[in-house]
Amino acid sequence: MLKKVLSIIGMALLAVAFAAEEGAAAASSFAAIGKGLALGLGALGTGVAQSAIGAAALGAVAEDRRNFGTALIFFLLPETLVIFGFVGLFLIS
Repeated sequence: MLKKVLSIIGMALLAVAFAAEEGAAAASSFAAIGKGLALGLGALGTGVAQSAIGAAALGAVAEDRRNFGTALIFFLLPETLVIFGFVGLFLIS
């Protein structure tokens, strides 16, 4: 799976490199790819983390309803990855 993802990313980067003109167009296209990767990979990491945390939180709340607040905090912690990716999107020029 990882090999497929890396090969798709590599082909996309090569396509942009060959299609872009020299100068500012190449720099802006790579900046756009960087922005997309910053937000996309942050969201992907959040989804992977929340899938495991959500299952564990549901089990903890099913056993004892007093665990709801703690489970909610742990479930929302990975959302910071998306926020960091969103901030990185604006930092890339």
